[in-house]
Amino acid sequence: MKNFAIVLLLSIFLSGCSIAAPQLDVNYSDGIYHIVIPQSKAKKKVKVYASPSLMTNEEIHKLSKAELTVNAGFFDPANGKTISYVVMDRQTAEDPMFNENLLANPVLRRNMPKILNRTEFRIVECDNKYSYEIVPHDTQPPFTCSVVEAVQGGPLILPNLQLEEEFFVVKDGDKVVRESCSVLHKVARTILGIKDGDLHILIITDENPMDMYEVQALCKKLGFERAMGLDGGSSTSMDYKDMYHVISVKGDGAGRKLKSFITVFK
Repeated sequence: MKNFAIVLLLSIFLSGCSIAAPQLDVNYSDGIYHIVIPQSKAKKKVKVYASPSLMTNEEIHKLSKAELTVNAGFFDPANGKTISYVVMDRQTAEDPMFNENLLANPVLRRNMPKILNRTEFRIVECDNKYSYEIVPHDTQPPFTCSVVEAVQGGPLILPNLQLEEEFFVVKDGDKVVRESCSVLHKVARTILGIKDGDLHILIITDENPMDMYEVQALCKKLGFERAMGLDGGSSTSMDYKDMYHVISVKGDGAGRKLKSFITVFK
């Protein structure tokens, strides 16, 4: 009876306590932040956000009260409109087909199929099971599944680097005649990878800038099964709690104003 009373008291005590959620795995080495987001957070804890007006990563981080906020898709700084598809809560929130600057440019217009099918990050729900995916935008989920959150970026890095296929590089023979988003230059980067079902985020800072071939080698070394780029260069941004604030090309320290973000909550 005495043992039963002790067990009862313990159960009453524990029922009134909450167990703190584990912190995200955030590591820093050689100018690169490496964050691991467990698959368990794919359900309701990882969200994509597109701002009606351009805002800094830090502003979104504070307004959303997220644990982690990083920059996401490409946008047009001239008009503040998206160049990347964004899905929020199962609805298409941003569509590059509504960006008149894309359609007005004859070179871009001729290559719209490549631009519109660039790689995207998704959270997919199948029978109440949530998982991360990195796939071309036109990829249809299985019949019983739905895309809950998504943001497009590019290029695909693993299993194959798709610079020409996604219109980041145009070649005339072996000569590069057009390059977008500094994919062949050493700049800061925001990279996503998937390994054993978990999402990995790499924030490659100005301290260790990389071109996409170097990024691919790093992703292979880390054992990623699939990997992709997001907007990078001066857009590269990360805020983690009130501990880390990372931007590229600091200037006045405010960071670049951006269109879309990936947020992670406790």
